[in-house]
Amino acid sequence: MTTAQPVALVTGASSGIGQAAALALVEAGFEVIGTSRNTSGAPHHDGVTLLDLNVASDGSVSSVVQQVIERFGRLDVLVNNAGIGSAGAAEENSVVQAQSLFDINVFGVIRMTKAVLPHMRAQGGGRIINISSVLGFIPAPYGALYAASKHAVEGYSESLDHEVRALGIRVLLVEPAYTQTPFDTNIVPPDSPLEVYAAQRHIAGEVVAAGIKGGDQPATVAKAIVAAVTDPKPRVRYTAGSTAGRVRTLRRLAPSGAFDRQIRKVNRLAS
Repeated sequence: MTTAQPVALVTGASSGIGQAAALALVEAGFEVIGTSRNTSGAPHHDGVTLLDLNVASDGSVSSVVQQVIERFGRLDVLVNNAGIGSAGAAEENSVVQAQSLFDINVFGVIRMTKAVLPHMRAQGGGRIINISSVLGFIPAPYGALYAASKHAVEGYSESLDHEVRALGIRVLLVEPAYTQTPFDTNIVPPDSPLEVYAAQRHIAGEVVAAGIKGGDQPATVAKAIVAAVTDPKPRVRYTAGSTAGRVRTLRRLAPSGAFDRQIRKVNRLAS
């Protein structure tokens, strides 16, 4: 069966940004498939089909994309939103822990992208929206693994966009700042904690918790996602919300020394 409606696949759609994006895309006229690792307890919404998906599994990714194509006959948009966070100083995170985070945040994006590209090429177009973060272009003390994963997504996305643009496909980035979601429940603590970092690690946790509590609503990010999906002349990057926009401007215009001092001040690090 082939639907006349455009079809969007949103990963990590059981809550937070992914759920808001799925609902906003329904409102924008899309047939939406939302995924999470276990959809049995996820809320159901009209216009959103829920499927179980593990972005860290080649087999799961291939199976879900094939289900979408068989059911709807097309796939116009992929929103790569699934991800996890990390906490602790870089020295406190083992290589195994880093590999686990990258397997979801980076290789999950790559798996999903490689699975949908043949279908988008065959139909002559499509858009892939990768959810990055302001931490994709600024440092994150006591969150180095997460920042590194988002920096990787930014480099992958911008490079790939140049490769597939002539095929009618765009690969675009949405960069939120702190957002009021359950993201902090998916932050993995360090597996090799060291006493020398304990006090500052605790402060970093307080900074993140306060940022999330006072952050943007998921609907703000969803609005940027819909813009990336529907703009006739899309930009490569969409900052989501006023805070993200200010951070992007500051990173671009501020002298490096001043920016460095601001990072330390915001993160309550000794000068």
